[in-house]
Amino acid sequence: MATERLLLLCLVLFSSLLLLPRHASAQKPGFVSLDCGGNGNYTDELGLQWSSDDGLMFGETTNISVANETRRQYTTLRHFPADSRKYCYTLGVTSRTRYLLRATFLYGNFDNSNNVYPKFDVSVGATRWSTIVISDANTVESIELIFLASTPNISVCLSNATTGRPFISTLELRQFNGSVYYTPSENQFYLSVSARINFGADSAAPVRYPDDPFDRLWESDTLKKANYLVDVAAGTRKVSTKMPIAVNRDEMPPEKVMQTAVVGTNGSLTYRLNLDGFPGDGWAFTYLAEIEDLLPQESRKFRLVLPGNSDLSKAIVNIQENAQGKYRLYEPGYTNISLPFVLSFRFGRTSDSTKGPLLNAMEINKYLEINNGSPDGDVINNVVYLNPLADWAKEGGDPCLPVPWSWVQCNSDERPRITKISLSDKNLTGNIPSDLTKLSGLVELWLDGNSLTGPIPDFSGCPNLEIIHLENNQLTGQLPSYLGDLPNLRELHVQNNMLSGTVPSGLLNKNIELNYSGNINLHEGGGRAKKKSMIIGLSVGAAVLLIALIAAWIFMQRGKKKHSDQDKLQGALAVQKVVSGLSDATAEGAHYFTYSDIIEATKNFEKKIGSGGFGVVYYGKTKDDKEIAVKVLTSNSYQGKREFVNEVTLLSRIHHRNLVQFLGCCQEEGKSMLVYEYMHSGTLKEHLYGRHSSALIFMPNQLGLYPHILLNL
Repeated sequence: MATERLLLLCLVLFSSLLLLPRHASAQKPGFVSLDCGGNGNYTDELGLQWSSDDGLMFGETTNISVANETRRQYTTLRHFPADSRKYCYTLGVTSRTRYLLRATFLYGNFDNSNNVYPKFDVSVGATRWSTIVISDANTVESIELIFLASTPNISVCLSNATTGRPFISTLELRQFNGSVYYTPSENQFYLSVSARINFGADSAAPVRYPDDPFDRLWESDTLKKANYLVDVAAGTRKVSTKMPIAVNRDEMPPEKVMQTAVVGTNGSLTYRLNLDGFPGDGWAFTYLAEIEDLLPQESRKFRLVLPGNSDLSKAIVNIQENAQGKYRLYEPGYTNISLPFVLSFRFGRTSDSTKGPLLNAMEINKYLEINNGSPDGDVINNVVYLNPLADWAKEGGDPCLPVPWSWVQCNSDERPRITKISLSDKNLTGNIPSDLTKLSGLVELWLDGNSLTGPIPDFSGCPNLEIIHLENNQLTGQLPSYLGDLPNLRELHVQNNMLSGTVPSGLLNKNIELNYSGNINLHEGGGRAKKKSMIIGLSVGAAVLLIALIAAWIFMQRGKKKHSDQDKLQGALAVQKVVSGLSDATAEGAHYFTYSDIIEATKNFEKKIGSGGFGVVYYGKTKDDKEIAVKVLTSNSYQGKREFVNEVTLLSRIHHRNLVQFLGCCQEEGKSMLVYEYMHSGTLKEHLYGRHSSALIFMPNQLGLYPHILLNL
């Protein structure tokens, strides 16, 4: 078993490597750069190694062309259908290590949608990350997430298209070192990057790798976009230095970012900006380094002012003193602060300071609560690992969230349970995965049409099971008795396997749809056989009694004087007074009924309940609510009126507890009809073989003897 698990693990790792860059030895350790929809591997102008996502089996690729965009990774994209499924990338990570995850989207009007731009969701596993709203076909949209890896891989999924088709341009993974971005609650929350700003930048281009060894994107404060760094205070100017900055501490911002800053020469620095993902709780820090040469009599002291949040204002900042020297990093901030969507802030000079406030960089991240997904995730992933090369096993992400896999259904719990497995005709081999028996919420299991072998495992831990389909496999062993104890089971299909032994009595005695045909060594138990023998013996005895009565009647007729057909009919009904209404009939004898009474009782022959060579049977109810069965005989069922009269005479004289009671007849409007009591308990065939059986019962009517006489058991 250990060897098998090791082999499976190797297969899983191999399949996950399909999405990792080729020539991994040339890639920076801990870096993954996927060119979605790209072709081949290459190194960009920054020295980053890019690889194609051609190992992904879903979606379609297309080329786009956007003015002023020359980077190769933005000349292609991969797009997916706008359906109810999710489409996932799975990336290998090292557990207990922090990473930066980045996805970018350049639309380029790839679908010629006439300005109906795409809108769709992006999730990390079961956690909803962001909603991508494209507003400009020629602008790259970028989202970033900081997370602590807790499993050997992480999935990024696109789903729930509101408009257009989900698509993606690049997917990047960057590994951090040490305690960078450590938070006390990192096991419960991701950090979704809302703003990372380089103040005093000398251009609009972001600072990133290789200046930032972690390849973070530090946006320039000169970048012009709506509601981004507006309301700048008068007297704000840029300063910079070529001196080296000591940044090897805390979050280790790049030296290039710390060599520039803005200074409020009039005593204030003010800004307003929109924060993506807020309002909410977040992580907010400023990065400060004294990069100006202050004279001995000069000082720089200031404090942060947040309008409406005076209690959150930090203590007085003296950068050179707090950092213990010039050109050294000082990083004041809040690990947990509630921020609005529109953030206004001010750094104000203190009264004893000669220099205005200084700001090098700022970073604000929103806490994103981790959704641990379905509690059945680990269990069903063990099933997936057994089939790493199957198409259905490559969907990735959580089995239920944000939408379930194509072969899974889940309930609506906050942490959904799997309720249905649909793996019919999926070329499954080996034993039925034992992990399926751990899905306590399972209602339906469909594994039919595969090549599964071995015994049926113990599903007694799945009390909600209602439907089980295991037919057309190669299963062996016995049909487990516990199946009869499943309280909600209503369908069990195990036909066409190689099962043996006896069918548990608990299954035979339950009102379920059971099919075990095609298992030549599987049969019903003795108890059921004894019951069937008793019923058959009783039916044979009743048939013999019936034949004896018919023979006696024929013998009696030989010495009798013949009368007219009508006289015989009246004689047959002479056992009691002829009545004109069905409601006056009694159970002791036969009656003559009028055609209008038959029409009223059957509602003009509305409900057909049987048919045969003798004619058609209709359901009826008398005025006193007595239920009846009316047989309308075909013209060739008997030889003329004489035979009909003989039949009525016989039936009026025969009474037995095992025979359906004959109530009377009608012969009007060219029709001959017989009236019986209605049988609620079903036919003899249904008693012997069940209501859904197609087995044949040979009764006297199939030998030509009075097809209208039925057994009532």
